[in-house]
Amino acid sequence: MVQRGYRALVLWIIWAAAATVIYLGLYQDTEIWSFIEHDPSRITWAIIGLFALGVLTSFVLTLILTLESIKVDELEHIAKRDGWLGIEETKKKGCVAEFFQSLRTVVNNNGELNIEALVDVEFSIYQRVAHALEVIGNLLITLGLIGTVVGLTLTLTGLTSSLDSLGQDQSQLLSGLRGAMGGMGTAFYTTLLGAVLGGVLLRIFAHIDENGVESLENTLTRICLVYCSADFKPSLERDLRVVNAEIANMSRNIEGLKQLLTETRQALSEFGLEAKRPGQDMDIEHLREMVNLHKAHVRSRAMEIKLLQAERGILGYLFGNPRKP
Repeated sequence: MVQRGYRALVLWIIWAAAATVIYLGLYQDTEIWSFIEHDPSRITWAIIGLFALGVLTSFVLTLILTLESIKVDELEHIAKRDGWLGIEETKKKGCVAEFFQSLRTVVNNNGELNIEALVDVEFSIYQRVAHALEVIGNLLITLGLIGTVVGLTLTLTGLTSSLDSLGQDQSQLLSGLRGAMGGMGTAFYTTLLGAVLGGVLLRIFAHIDENGVESLENTLTRICLVYCSADFKPSLERDLRVVNAEIANMSRNIEGLKQLLTETRQALSEFGLEAKRPGQDMDIEHLREMVNLHKAHVRSRAMEIKLLQAERGILGYLFGNPRKP
């Protein structure tokens, strides 16, 4: 079974393969590429160019949605385990990161929270791009109709020229008939390309992207409402969870400091043993490095003391015996 994060990309690839098969079928049965090369109106060139632009835009949007969906899946696992407090602030770009930054701002300011409205605002750019794909599809259909009118005009012009030269100039008669046939080809081929490329293929690409955006929005809304809603409202339980998270973070920092202290003690011990060796020439750069290590040791020790004092102050506050940190 395809993972949810890759669903839009897999659907896009499947439909792209189907679109390629459809296009090859048109090429083999109607020799459409030969006509495009010799199209006097160049409308088919505009249709092909706009279709290529739409497909490229759809592919880029699908890749972005896939990356965002993978990120949301990871955040959902974190939210299930740790709730809202487990979702850390990130500096990554993207609508998902912008959504959580805006949500964090609203929660910290105790503002009125509307998850659905915030999701719509933050993901509006993806919706606009998906809607633009539909506009391009409609434009391709319109170009096909314009090509039909232009082709019929060329046909009437060629037929008029043929009728005028009937019985008088055989070469002009043949030229008029060729122009009429070329006009009919323009009318039929532009209608075919506009309807198939814009009305069918590009519409499906746009539909896949729209579903991808909606799925991403629904997942984010579910994460916030199911796993994080308890942490949005100010309450004693939320404050306790915040304090616990801060204590856990300080404990991790203290463990890192302890490891750093152990390494600096070992380095200083090696330095002392080396200094006690008789007749050992001391390298000035090595000595400077040892002094810097000693300074780092002192700073890390001071930081450890401050963290321990802060932890005692928080615990004392929780148990009704506040102490000065």
